[in-house]
Amino acid sequence: MAVVDEVDQRAREDSPLGTENVIEVRDLRMRYGTTDVLTGVSFAAGAGEVVALLGPNGAGKTTTIEILEGFRMRSAGEVSVLGADPAHGDEKWRARLGIVLQSWRDHGKWRVRELLAHLGTYYTPFRDPWAADELIEVVGLSEHAGKRVSQLSGGQRRRLDVAIGIVGRPELLFLDEPTAGFDPEARREFHDLVHKLADSKTTILLTTHDLDEAEKLADRILILAGGSIIANGSADQLARRMSTEAEVRWTIDGQRFVHATVDATPFVRELFAEHGAAVEDLEVRLASLEDTYMSMVRGFEGGRTEAVREFEEVTR
Repeated sequence: MAVVDEVDQRAREDSPLGTENVIEVRDLRMRYGTTDVLTGVSFAAGAGEVVALLGPNGAGKTTTIEILEGFRMRSAGEVSVLGADPAHGDEKWRARLGIVLQSWRDHGKWRVRELLAHLGTYYTPFRDPWAADELIEVVGLSEHAGKRVSQLSGGQRRRLDVAIGIVGRPELLFLDEPTAGFDPEARREFHDLVHKLADSKTTILLTTHDLDEAEKLADRILILAGGSIIANGSADQLARRMSTEAEVRWTIDGQRFVHATVDATPFVRELFAEHGAAVEDLEVRLASLEDTYMSMVRGFEGGRTEAVREFEEVTR
């Protein structure tokens, strides 16, 4: 559990309320009845940063996001989003946010262009929204601008969800499983859009079960488990901290070899010292974010189980 304590301490130090961070969370707690869902979450996100919030089902991701969006009241802790407490955010504050939910219920009879133009009018008292046709082009729906929402395919429908979320040119965008239902080409185009938004200083908080997507998009990754942040850093930083095994593959005289090692560099150096030019087709596969994520979550759950066992032993 020492690793968890270290992460929580660093998160508190990195998220002083009152700074220029777009999101600042300190010791966030949420209790439903007698069940603690969040037990002290602390993190921060700056302008233009893409942060992925990962965690197993039931870890508290949705609760955390809903608190940041102002849709759920927290039990305790300090939260600042765009300089305001989301529990008291007004319409002007909400106009600075964009939200892409996993699903969106609307009137299937609306045509794409009409719907986006209509939604844009809600933002005009506070900011300059996207022009409907420009936004439609950005999300790749130009050929379907005149279609009714009910006539769109699943992937097209998801692009519309994204367009609805960014119609007000948000400073902070929440993305919940944004590419569910996208084909590979649509996913790649969406990733390009996320990078463009980040380049324009839009802060993005992303939740996804697609760890490959998180690795490609996120500047920083938060892993939520057991109601707290157990890891906070880039994919590379997390992999280095966990010392997850790398896989080294090579060929000698046509025979293929595979070896797993925590530190690939000394192993490869020794391999060439012993075999020299006979080593061919050398390949080092570093741990993926999925490997790191699974290792951290299992390690946390294992440590928590061990702590419970120790407590039971002491209290018998």
